Amino acid sequence: MARAAPEPPRDKTTPLTPPAAAPVRPSRLTRLRDSDLWHSFHAHPSAIFAAVLLALVALTAFLAPWITPQNPYDLAALELWNSEIPPIWEADGQWPYLLGTDTQGRDILSAVLYGSRISLIIGFASVMLALAVGLALGLVAGYFGGWIDNVIMRAGDVLLSMPFILIAILITAIASASLPTGLKEVLAAPILIFAIAVPSWVQYARTVRASAMVEAKKEYVQAAKLIRVKSWRVMLHHILPNCLTPILVAATLNFGLAILSEATLSFLGVGMPPDQPSLGTLIRIGNQYLFSGLWWIVVFPSIQLCLIVLSVNMIGDWLRDALNPKLR
Repeated sequence: MARAAPEPPRDKTTPLTPPAAAPVRPSRLTRLRDSDLWHSFHAHPSAIFAAVLLALVALTAFLAPWITPQNPYDLAALELWNSEIPPIWEADGQWPYLLGTDTQGRDILSAVLYGSRISLIIGFASVMLALAVGLALGLVAGYFGGWIDNVIMRAGDVLLSMPFILIAILITAIASASLPTGLKEVLAAPILIFAIAVPSWVQYARTVRASAMVEAKKEYVQAAKLIRVKSWRVMLHHILPNCLTPILVAATLNFGLAILSEATLSFLGVGMPPDQPSLGTLIRIGNQYLFSGLWWIVVFPSIQLCLIVLSVNMIGDWLRDALNPKLR
């Protein structure tokens, strides 16, 4: 039986080199911490203040069932003998009604926090709905062009030719007239979301269409078409990521406008019902007693609404400057 050839003698002076370790991919949190956007946020005091303020408002709004002394939506829990109590720092103020009560005995602090939750949910949901519709229609219009582009953009022009608030009032009025009374109150929030989103998608569609028309002519998109990549994959994986920067800024700024739109509709009486008050509904109710000495019923919901919209707008302004390559 043949012997195996002996191994050559190993040089003992040369140490063994271990295999190179595979590079460790940084986590998303690490990449975010090292990004230019995070450094820009740290260097922008107004953005930090606005983010902390918005986080505090949102946190207290969604923790309202645990930190408020009363559920303002439970009409059976309201006590009329506790009505029209002034804030706690005035002579007739009572604990635990820190910001006073309204004419029905509803705690103003509880109503403001519960109303903020409704306003934030409706504003966020309407922006997401308008964003989804606008992104889809804008991508289709910019990628295919032709008669599809003309139909989508002419529909957007029709919506832009009418006042925003008039379209929203028309949609809520049609829904209120066609639905029974009980179902109308149950679907009040979805109707508001739809009414605010319908005239809002046009801005997103126009922005995405302009970016998609530019990206569709570039070589990487033409190469994807040559190898017969499906159109929806080209739009989602190649064109859409290059259109997100202006869309993110527009969505942030429109979030504040959506909250104001909900408050306007509720103030006009076509929004949330009085037994499920949002900030706009509370302002409408309190406005009736403004000149009768019950100033706190309208002042505190108005301050809360201003704080929410102000913080959102400040974040949107910072985001617009941080994502603008000309300002880097």
